[in-house]
Amino acid sequence: MNLKTQLQTHLNEIVRDRDPYMASAGHFFVQQYIHSSFSQWGSVEIHTFRVGGKNCQNLILNLPCQVESSKDSLPPILIAAHYDTVPGSPGADDNATGVAVLLEFARIFATHPAKYPLRLVAFDMEEYGLLGSTDYATKLKEEKQPLRLMISLEMLGYCVKSARSQLYPPPLEKIYPDRGDFIALIGNWRTLRDLICISRCIRKVGVPSQWLPVPNRGLIVRETRRSDHAPFWDAGYPAIMVTDTANMRNPHYHKASDTIETLDLDFLTGVCEGLEKGIRKL
Repeated sequence: MNLKTQLQTHLNEIVRDRDPYMASAGHFFVQQYIHSSFSQWGSVEIHTFRVGGKNCQNLILNLPCQVESSKDSLPPILIAAHYDTVPGSPGADDNATGVAVLLEFARIFATHPAKYPLRLVAFDMEEYGLLGSTDYATKLKEEKQPLRLMISLEMLGYCVKSARSQLYPPPLEKIYPDRGDFIALIGNWRTLRDLICISRCIRKVGVPSQWLPVPNRGLIVRETRRSDHAPFWDAGYPAIMVTDTANMRNPHYHKASDTIETLDLDFLTGVCEGLEKGIRKL
């Protein structure tokens, strides 16, 4: 089965206006699409949370680990992507790319399990202040549920090979390349070994990768907190954001022009392959 074609198929369904308030029909369609995709591989758990008077849903699929490593004590790796958008944007890169990879991981890891159990989560209401992930991370912490690692998939498909196409919050421009052709892994200090391991696996499939460990829950460089990993940092979990760096590179960020045509599907496919290999290595 061709991975690039699979990702394209998911993108064709997900890329549409799907703001939970202004485009509720599109939002509901994508929610159902994720639910039916997950359902092929197991029973889908729905984590409902309230925002104002509105019921919102995180969709969860738990996948078992390999039989030979199925010790009861193994904590899961939680892999997540948000499926909502800002009003007026079809959200191809933000974050249909993350959701497409999440849905492919459901197929890949259900067929060939990893060493650790996996918990795949599609978060709602990220664009309104990381509300779905905050509610869920709080729940896990209250229940004292351990995680091996949390990985947030946040914009994975925009790639520019020209010089000076990559911006940074200072002082990172002194350390990292000025070409926007890499995937970035940003984690708290506890994930240092995982950052190196996953980054190496991504490079092995031919995609450039950069990694950044941040101290103090990312509060020094606040741009490092702009996705669903941040509530997990705050709750004390090891967590990583995987990103093409959003508006630091992509001029279509949060605009009507964030369409499939602007994506680099070979880059996205490579990211998916490299991440899969990295997750298996953990």
